[in-house]
Amino acid sequence: MTRPIAHVDVPLPVLALQVAAAHTKSPSDRLAYALDEWLLGHPEAPVSVDADYAEWAARLATLPTYRRTKEAS
Repeated sequence: MTRPIAHVDVPLPVLALQVAAAHTKSPSDRLAYALDEWLLGHPEAPVSVDADYAEWAARLATLPTYRRTKEAS
């Protein structure tokens, strides 16, 4: 099936998510990719941050495998 060129006229992060979703057989992964794609297209969407769950974030930060995101630094 040939798709119109408009299907690839999207930002690179969205395209990467679409390619990843097309290559997975996991329904839960497809759902996660679709949600990620939607969030990229809707930057005003409400998402939680460390301040919303301060106790959990503090506990997570004490774990040896925890890495802070660049945005949080």
